[in-house]
Amino acid sequence: MNRVLIKRPASTFVLAQPRVLALALAAAFSGIAFAQNPTTNVDKSVPTFFNGQAQIVTGFQDKTKWIKQELWVETEFDSDGDGKKDRVHVDVTRPFQTDTEGLKVAVVYESSPYFAGTMKNQKMWDVKHKLGEASPARPVNEQAKFIPVRPEISRTEIDTWLPRGFAVVHSEAPGTGLSQGCPTVGGAPEELAPKAVIDWLNGRAKGYTTLDGNVEVQATWATGKVGMTGTSYNGTIPLAAATTGVAGLEAIIPIAPNTSYYHYYRSNGLVRHPGGYLGEDIDQLYDFIYSGAPEKRDYCNATIRDGLYPAKFDRKHGDYNDFWAERDLLTKIKGVKAATLLAHGQQDWNVVPEHTIRIYDALKKQGVATQLYLHQGGHGGGTPPLEMRNRWFSHYLYGIDNGVERDARAMIVRENAERGTPPTPYLDYPNPEAANVNVYLGAGGNKAGSLSTKAAAKATTEKLIDDVQYKGGVLANAEQSPHRLLYATPELSEALHLSGTPTIKIRVAANKPAANLSVWLVTLPFDDKVVGSNGQVGVVTRGWADPQNYRSLTKPGNYDSKLPGTPLVPGKFVDLTFDLQPMDRVIPAGKRLALMIMSSDQDFTLWPKAGTELSVDLKQTNLVLPVVGGADALKKGLGN
Repeated sequence: MNRVLIKRPASTFVLAQPRVLALALAAAFSGIAFAQNPTTNVDKSVPTFFNGQAQIVTGFQDKTKWIKQELWVETEFDSDGDGKKDRVHVDVTRPFQTDTEGLKVAVVYESSPYFAGTMKNQKMWDVKHKLGEASPARPVNEQAKFIPVRPEISRTEIDTWLPRGFAVVHSEAPGTGLSQGCPTVGGAPEELAPKAVIDWLNGRAKGYTTLDGNVEVQATWATGKVGMTGTSYNGTIPLAAATTGVAGLEAIIPIAPNTSYYHYYRSNGLVRHPGGYLGEDIDQLYDFIYSGAPEKRDYCNATIRDGLYPAKFDRKHGDYNDFWAERDLLTKIKGVKAATLLAHGQQDWNVVPEHTIRIYDALKKQGVATQLYLHQGGHGGGTPPLEMRNRWFSHYLYGIDNGVERDARAMIVRENAERGTPPTPYLDYPNPEAANVNVYLGAGGNKAGSLSTKAAAKATTEKLIDDVQYKGGVLANAEQSPHRLLYATPELSEALHLSGTPTIKIRVAANKPAANLSVWLVTLPFDDKVVGSNGQVGVVTRGWADPQNYRSLTKPGNYDSKLPGTPLVPGKFVDLTFDLQPMDRVIPAGKRLALMIMSSDQDFTLWPKAGTELSVDLKQTNLVLPVVGGADALKKGLGN
């Protein structure tokens, strides 16, 4: 692609904070001039900063004067097979001073497949069938309605950032709204579409006033500095764009992002559905978001939904493969250069916390400026405070030396914090004072066996019978049940702080060639009050795995093995090691911490007929807990 160079004159900013001289010197090297005296430019409206944050400027507040533009940006790809590069639909809202006073501003950018509307009355896959067999026929859904005229894509972020001296840009994902192409649900088009918009903002890609015309529009008003943000799918796209390494994308704030469609629809070789969407799979999500032009749908549906997906997504076995790897942003993480503020809820059982934590860990290792915000709520319910986001964008988009890169790396909203309470800062996540501690299972799991730091002296095998009609919360509350195994500590004499990712090592056998395996870490008495996204207060964390994948489940960490599962030999024990979901939780004194093992999980797994029997070898099974203070803290909490 030809590189278009645009010469940009210096912009002027007012700084109402210390260290103006240092900022002015830094600005001189970047082509930005800072006004040291706030009264110097009283006749002009310019971005103004105080205590490291962009302030609301009176001259930017009049909404009737904001400039709005609609355009289409040409991408690098042709996903709908018509021989022409796809164009994506874009809208711009910017201060009028960018026209009248030559002001150049940074951009806050959000992209989404949802802006044009989504499918109604979604019908899911039937989850009632025998494991290892093909699913019943796929239900037929009516895709989203196409709306041919939409000059304003969205109003998100505008009221927050326009008055503070930023422009706001939106775009519709490929195959949605007035953007061309097919929905791919992950993969290259969803990475390259926002890249094209950022390239346009930097003069490297072409934008047009119409979908198929040749009248160009340029972003001569932009500094070229871009920050992306969004929640859920809208939070996935900033990270997808960042994996391309596109110049100009300086910072991203992904909130509850889905960073791997495998980890969204599968777990450790097992078919697992996102909380609240039992029976959904990637083809369902494709239908849900497809709001693009009707004339392209036959091609896109035949090629992707009815062609690529059923050939590759392996709903029968649940194994990881090249199809899923292409939709896993961790495989492309080395491309990320943009400073990244990640946010996630610990009770998010829709997009589970591992989506964020595995990206956070990877970015730290490669030296990318990274910060983590964890809250106690569910999916998308905990946007980082405006102060955090403002400091982030003020620093990385306008060069304000506010020290954000030296802030505490982890910010965690503590349990029972009142609304508006600032998060608690920590040096990192997991808490640097956390250490892994082995805890072991003692006999009696159909009632309540023991969970302690002492290993079993002799081999013991205990059994459960799968019956999906019993929800996990019901089983955790039951005094006795043949449908689960439960192992609990004594009441904690002191609060116990867990920070990190628990791991289970389990030796298990089944009486059938296939079985679900679900593991919950809970507190007792179990509190079944609903919290977050398909969460309950009594659930600390949980995990799922397919025992058929025992050959690849040999160590903790991110699951990305392409080794297929193999049918179990009935009665033969296999060893599995896998992670539960990462978390940072304080278990209060007076509670008991308990490990619950069951087979099918009514809200997440497939529903085979009742009767599958699982046997667990207690001596060869243990849980690894990340305890702040290590073994001493755990023993103290247990009164040892």
